[in-house]
Amino acid sequence: MRCNETQGDERNDRVSERVVIIGGGPGGYEAAHVAAQLGAQVTVVDTDGVGGSAVLTDCVPSKTLIATAEVMSDLSGAAELGVNFHDSEGDAATGIRVDLGRVNTRVKQLAADQSADIGRRLTRDGVTVVQGRGSLAGPDRVLVTKPDGGEEILRADAVLLATGASPRTLPTAQPDGERILTWEQVYDLSEAPTELIVVGSGVTGAEFASAYLNLGIPVTLVSSRDRVLPGEDADASKVLEDVLTRRGMKVLSKSRMESVTRDGDVVTVTLTDGRTVQGSHCILALGSVPNTADMGLEESGVILTDGGFVNVDRVSRTSARGVYAAGDCTGVLMLASVAAMQGRIAMWHFLGDTVHPLDLKKVSSNVFTAPEIATVGWSQQAVDAGEIQAEVVTLPLSGNPRAKMQGVRDGFVKLICRPGTGIIVGGVVVGPRASELIHPVSIAVAESLTTDQLAQAFTVYPSMSGSIAEAARRLHHI
Repeated sequence: MRCNETQGDERNDRVSERVVIIGGGPGGYEAAHVAAQLGAQVTVVDTDGVGGSAVLTDCVPSKTLIATAEVMSDLSGAAELGVNFHDSEGDAATGIRVDLGRVNTRVKQLAADQSADIGRRLTRDGVTVVQGRGSLAGPDRVLVTKPDGGEEILRADAVLLATGASPRTLPTAQPDGERILTWEQVYDLSEAPTELIVVGSGVTGAEFASAYLNLGIPVTLVSSRDRVLPGEDADASKVLEDVLTRRGMKVLSKSRMESVTRDGDVVTVTLTDGRTVQGSHCILALGSVPNTADMGLEESGVILTDGGFVNVDRVSRTSARGVYAAGDCTGVLMLASVAAMQGRIAMWHFLGDTVHPLDLKKVSSNVFTAPEIATVGWSQQAVDAGEIQAEVVTLPLSGNPRAKMQGVRDGFVKLICRPGTGIIVGGVVVGPRASELIHPVSIAVAESLTTDQLAQAFTVYPSMSGSIAEAARRLHHI
């Protein structure tokens, strides 16, 4: 009984804690749920709609678009599986078209619905959502500028900055929202581009290039680096680039963009070596800029990097006492899952709950191209550079019986383990639904399982996951 009374007293003490969160994206709304659960008074100051860019203009919309592209990709290989398409007269169908207007209508509706769901959950948890732009008027005060120009000061015992980031543009490559587009503007297209140019071969550029290619749109990808996805596993990048070029994409590697201009219905991308590429539309995928300007951060003692990102430690603390930060504005690792975890960690830490500092070596991520590329833990690059001693095995999916049945030839499973102990410290999966297949590897990394432990877990036959167990068996330690 005394234990319960103590817990109740602690919870009542927390009721007096006032938490103000600036930004309603994953870092913000997940933090709000934790803080409310622990008894704090929580206010979220949100500008564009709860869910943030992840729900409204980035993750949810782009993956919804990609879902349609996946259907088209599957249909392209249907004939090999014995499926043929015919028109109403019985003649063979000559092509399948995508209604991009309908696709984008669905994309925006799903995003709006998801945002509404998040709003209802916040209300259910007793979180107050205030519409307006938040800035710091000191480490314990948040100035809210309302849409009508009015202002309000919110007192706070803790502030969480979760303001996200915006697409980076250049003076020589300015989006017009019609034919020169950022990744936030593509969902207003009602008609499919006749020739699309994507500038930037990082995750965002590769995902959109792959998606639109699978929708039947000719795509040219302009990459300043020597390969697509320079930050990902090199073997995975090669598989993806081979698939993209085989399907008809033009990949211009080591080609740096100088400018993007528009003349009527024609968009011209000029490269630094003088070459030009023309198309009907261009997507700029040039990285992100943190939303931290003109927020009173430095005046309140929050240290920013040269790029404007908020400096945080592994429990999301900034340099200002009582001020935390989470998500893309920190530049730690721009994933919705990381933003959400940073936000949770911040609230667990401030409100005195059990907290484990952020460990980026346990973060799984996925590139939603076709094929998908999923990774977790230590990388092949780190092994090759001598940063960690490890053994690596790579198993092509082409030998997997389920892959053969589905007509899958591209992709592999890669496992990385410690020599001697066999503890799994990393992995890569390239193939259909790699985002799902990486999960057993992610669990193995998180729980320090050995290759033998992973290999001895039953897998369904036939299944793609069988290749993960087989790769583990090949790393058996006697």
